[in-house]
Amino acid sequence: MLPKGAFTGEIRPARIKDRRPTFGGSDELIGQKVAHAFSEGLGVIACIGEKPDELVSHRRWVFKQTKAIAGNVEDWRKVVLDYEPAWATRTGKTATAQQAQEVHDKELSTPIIYRGSVTAANCRELASQHDVGGFLVGGASLKPEFVSIINAKQ
Repeated sequence: MLPKGAFTGEIRPARIKDRRPTFGGSDELIGQKVAHAFSEGLGVIACIGEKPDELVSHRRWVFKQTKAIAGNVEDWRKVVLDYEPAWATRTGKTATAQQAQEVHDKELSTPIIYRGSVTAANCRELASQHDVGGFLVGGASLKPEFVSIINAKQ
């Protein structure tokens, strides 16, 4: 983690977007990165989600990840939780609307955005969940149907 400097263009998003599954990284390390972001005056989008083999226990997995960053958060209004089940990455599979809703922790009162094969076909059901505040859209953002996703919460 570099504290300051003009590093424009040094890291492309494609190189870091799947960093944790590829290179590893403990929940504690993610917590340290959250603390560092706050110390630099940044807000945080914390990406959480269970591994493919842990779908059955996704609430426990997500709680463990959220707990690792919670000790570094003084103001949850500066945090957005980005939920993507690892089994949905590049598979075309999507969590059910209920699974996405269950990730929200009522005590934290922090928004959740859902990432994981969001399409024009499934976005309305996902958006109908009270605590799903939006989406982090991948490949579907390059298609004309993206307009349907943008308007899903209306």
